[in-house]
Amino acid sequence: MISDKLFTRRDLAFWLFEFGDVASTLSLPEYSECSTDDIEAMLDAVIDIAEREFVGMADLLDANEPRLEDGRVWNHPRLKPALKAYINSGFFSAGFSPQWGGMGLPYSVSQMLSVPTMAHAGTGVGYLFITAAAANMLDVVGSTEQKARYLPKLVSGEWFGTMMLSEPHAGSSVGDIRTRATLQPDGSYHLRGSKMWISGGDHDLSDNIVHMVLAKIENRDGSLTPGSAGVSLFLVPKYRVNDDGSLGEHNGVVISGLNHKMGQRGIVNTVPVLGEDSPCVGELLGQPGKGLAGMFHMMNEARIGVGFSAAQLAWFGYRYSLDYAKERTQGRLNPDPSTPPVEIIQHADVRRMLLAQKAISEGGMGLCSYAAALVDQARMGTEPEQQERAALLAVLTPVVKSWPSMHGLEANHYAIQVMGGYGYTRDFPVERMYRDNRLNEIHEGTTGIQSMDLLGRKLLKEQGAGLKVLAAAMLSTAAEASDYPQLKAWGKALEEATARLNSTSQALAEAAATGQLSAAMANSVTYLDMTGQTVVAWIWLRMALVASQALAAGSSEEDFYHGKLSACHYFFRYELPKTQSQAELLLSMDTTCLDISDGGF
Repeated sequence: MISDKLFTRRDLAFWLFEFGDVASTLSLPEYSECSTDDIEAMLDAVIDIAEREFVGMADLLDANEPRLEDGRVWNHPRLKPALKAYINSGFFSAGFSPQWGGMGLPYSVSQMLSVPTMAHAGTGVGYLFITAAAANMLDVVGSTEQKARYLPKLVSGEWFGTMMLSEPHAGSSVGDIRTRATLQPDGSYHLRGSKMWISGGDHDLSDNIVHMVLAKIENRDGSLTPGSAGVSLFLVPKYRVNDDGSLGEHNGVVISGLNHKMGQRGIVNTVPVLGEDSPCVGELLGQPGKGLAGMFHMMNEARIGVGFSAAQLAWFGYRYSLDYAKERTQGRLNPDPSTPPVEIIQHADVRRMLLAQKAISEGGMGLCSYAAALVDQARMGTEPEQQERAALLAVLTPVVKSWPSMHGLEANHYAIQVMGGYGYTRDFPVERMYRDNRLNEIHEGTTGIQSMDLLGRKLLKEQGAGLKVLAAAMLSTAAEASDYPQLKAWGKALEEATARLNSTSQALAEAAATGQLSAAMANSVTYLDMTGQTVVAWIWLRMALVASQALAAGSSEEDFYHGKLSACHYFFRYELPKTQSQAELLLSMDTTCLDISDGGF
């Protein structure tokens, strides 16, 4: 199968049915008409569509990025029919409610079903991801009338969606935006301002584009309320929608330019101007001044999606470099020069880099699939159990977004290194994967912002409620591992790492409470990475438990399951020990980075 160079169906099934235990999710009443056999068939079908419609698309779009002509954005002509075929297959709408025309599949299933298309189309499918996020947010915060008017078109893929947050002067600090909304006599708003870094802000792929826009409502004196309290959320279609659902005149959204990116060239990134030449009419979504709360419904989903994207790119690069290492011959293990050269996978350093990639990428995929299952299982069990899952998902979200983004790039680095000079050329896809993955540490909240969310909000502001649930879950897995001789040492190591994370968290909280907030927050990224390393060790131990149970039951897939155990061993030997030095730095309340003067840089 052509896809084997990029991903394996067997691993997708492992994360869904064995590690992910999707059967438990399917026990919920809303999924009563879906079985594991149905999902198996869907996996086969989506792989077939990906291979039929998208093979080679990622590199094609990378070499032919979208262009702006006469105010309109045009994509490579091959993209539109391929996306249309995918939409018509029903897989785009798989995760949406049947009320709006979707299949109503669990979130964890719909995410895993997107992997084959992502493998071959690359970021060209990003248009669909942001459309899904916009539609899901509208389903949460929109009025009954707004949902009825826009959701069926978004879910069917007839219309696409975007989100417009950033502005040229305000990237992550959305409380400083200047786009203003002026109330009109008919209850609508006219928006005026400029936005920046807007993916999918215009294109030729759908009949309409529904923009989700952050802006500030003008006060009576024409001023704007400072800070995030003044931010509201608006729905702004590219073409206004008539009462009968037909498309009306063009709304006042103009694309003034494109941002030409290092990677992720499959999806356009635009610089829109609102209301400059003609009125830009928007509808208020939710309550005035509550825009960030509404947008974060979209952002949290997007952050899990970014983590998934980063883990996938790491995994695709690993699979491709693994295939190369099995075929490429170079050097000898025998000093006799007359002996034939061996495949480079036989060399120790190549094996090290391949195993590092496996541990990072599959650990990241396991982490993201676990988070997706938490989304599905939020309604399972008693109310206290539901609250625990919600707290666990909240504390894991910054980790899910950031850990695969940081370490997935490291895996892509190794993929290039395994392939040597060939990996550095555009004749092979691993250099593109590296460039594509580099953005994932930046968009939807930088790593620094995720670290402030974890340490500043989840630990300090919320008194570590979610971290306590996380620690209990990790200790439970460590205890379970003690029943397996080959896992006992890893269970003990996880127990020690959890205790180390707990004591470090407590020390930081105490320092912040006693006037050392700046020192406690100074190394928040280190705290985020320490948490991530500990969490992924836990994920690997959970996967190792599944593998051990399968082997104990006499599975014939010995190589597959022993591969999981070897990757787990690598992570506990090479990665988890790094948390010791991280804890030492954090406990010292080191302020080296704060102490240097501006002139000293």
